[in-house]
Amino acid sequence: MSGVNRELLELTVERVGVRGDGIATHEGKPVYLAFTAPGDRIRARLGAARDEGNIGSVVEILAPGARQTPPCPHFGTCGGCTLQHLTAETYRDVKEEIVRAALGRRGLDVGVVERLRRLPPGTRRRARLAMRGARKGQARTGFHARESHEIVDIRTCAVLHPALVSLVPPLRELAAQLLRPEEAGAAALTRVDSGSDVLLELPRAPDMQTLETLAEFAHKNDLARLSWRCGEELPVPVSERRRPRVVFAGVAVDVPADAFLQASSEADAALTELVLSGVGDAKRAADLYAGLGTFTFALASRAAVHAVDGSRAAIMALNSAASRAALSGRVTAEVRDLEMRPMTADELRGFDAVVFDPPRAGAAAQARALASSAVPRVVAVSCNPATFGRDARALVDGGYRLVGVVPVDQFLWSAQVELVARFER
Repeated sequence: MSGVNRELLELTVERVGVRGDGIATHEGKPVYLAFTAPGDRIRARLGAARDEGNIGSVVEILAPGARQTPPCPHFGTCGGCTLQHLTAETYRDVKEEIVRAALGRRGLDVGVVERLRRLPPGTRRRARLAMRGARKGQARTGFHARESHEIVDIRTCAVLHPALVSLVPPLRELAAQLLRPEEAGAAALTRVDSGSDVLLELPRAPDMQTLETLAEFAHKNDLARLSWRCGEELPVPVSERRRPRVVFAGVAVDVPADAFLQASSEADAALTELVLSGVGDAKRAADLYAGLGTFTFALASRAAVHAVDGSRAAIMALNSAASRAALSGRVTAEVRDLEMRPMTADELRGFDAVVFDPPRAGAAAQARALASSAVPRVVAVSCNPATFGRDARALVDGGYRLVGVVPVDQFLWSAQVELVARFER
């Protein structure tokens, strides 16, 4: 490879970066080393350029640093969990530092970052498994290898809910039936309160015989629902043996086939507790990017709530749930693209608190609108500290004080971290 140093180098890993790679330094430039830990002394070769440094390839660990034995046998090949090998203390420090670094880059107070809230393994209720048809062997079902299109054919997973892990072998058999040799597909799995919900992403529409195969698969594996789709088309149900539902604060909500849920019910509980603490005694609250109502119905136990989201299906499900729970007078809802048409300062007049939980791209337009409002309390929930830092800067520049940030370990053993932040005027 042109420009690549094939010489063996002896390096010491200094820290873990935002992508989960260990970072060492060579000639003043960073070397990114997957699956390494702070304090590791290693022998490595330089590879391709990345950012301002190079990717490194570990040849040998000469002396281990802050590492432990990973709990999953697929660690090091599967790209899903890059931090399983870190000791508990180092892991916590890495996650907290990711949040502090994001705040620091925006000139915000890093001292408000609190301790990481840990969540248990074996609880993740949603995942997207890659599938590939067989050629010279069996079909494969699992996660992609790190920065690769190769599929790691998983046999177990320390992160997923056991009910989802149990679906991997039958999905592998199904891939062998549905997919041509080396043809790609995927299965989006969600564990809801009424069972397992599976959405198959297929390269072509199933014929009648295939639909019969899918219906039998749903029955044999006791799925709450099985749906399919091609490309960006809407999901098409094959079998619905039980209505897929989740319960938020005692309110049962129907789950559309491609709806967003937090990664686990344990994450729901932790985030909701922090949101409620942040809004305090507010009597009128806006829940922006509300989704199916993860926070809406908990807020409704103490305040009138206006829920807003860009997904029509989510808002319809939220409205129906509110109606069934006799909350129609206490919960109102609106379909609205908050990036294209954020709630304005005038529209927010009279709200005691605003909660916003945007996708990874953040809430740039809505944060600017909030910054010019008079809402006394704002609670931000984010799965991306970088875009949160940008949005938090807008709020602080508009006169808010950032009074606390709690990292939540929703994305166990990955370099992703959730957070809940509190702002006050």
